[in-house]
Amino acid sequence: MQEMRDMTRDRRAILKNAALLTAALAIPNAVAASGRMLTQRDLKPVAEPPVPPAPPIAPIQTSSKVVRPDLLRQALASLDRHRGRIARHDRIAIADMDAPSSQPRFHIVDLRGGESHSFLVAHGSGSDPAHTGFLKLFSNEFGSNATSQGAFVTADYYVGKHGSSQRLIGLDASNCNAFGRNIVVHSAWYANKDMIQSHGMLGRSQGCFAVGERDLDKVFALLGSGRMIYSAKV
Repeated sequence: MQEMRDMTRDRRAILKNAALLTAALAIPNAVAASGRMLTQRDLKPVAEPPVPPAPPIAPIQTSSKVVRPDLLRQALASLDRHRGRIARHDRIAIADMDAPSSQPRFHIVDLRGGESHSFLVAHGSGSDPAHTGFLKLFSNEFGSNATSQGAFVTADYYVGKHGSSQRLIGLDASNCNAFGRNIVVHSAWYANKDMIQSHGMLGRSQGCFAVGERDLDKVFALLGSGRMIYSAKV
């Protein structure tokens, strides 16, 4: 009786092994029928998965006494819109042209830590014809000597008629002539602090972002190339 059970078990094992062997032999036959052998390429996806879009710029915490919330939100939206043309997103400069020239209104903001540094900056004579100390209008026109509105990206440094300067490229329709108009960052005597003591306001540029002579090195160090300057009234 035990011998019959052993024979039955052995027969089942033989049949199972035969079935497995038959299935294994059938695979190369199927490949041969298709006309080629499987290669490593067949084990990889045909196309790479799409790269997920970059996340939007997250709002940062900074004092409303430094940069007004509405202006900061507008600047961050502009940075997100132009992110493909701006190489460095760790810091931005915001020129609050709603403030008078007697106030430090050129804010360089660290988007990671929320720290900010504020400097005096002059606006263009064409933006304030009566020299009131307040920017009245923006312009993108050649020969206007006016400040332009919108997002700029900082470019290379050079030495020109205003000494050390940094070229800017306008990213919006409202400032697309900035490079051709030679709108740059530079220092000027009329943007020094003592102008406020003697005149109550800064002098005017020809549309450039003119900062105080003692502030230029720090402004250049914080700005660098490939970062955004946003100029607006809100």
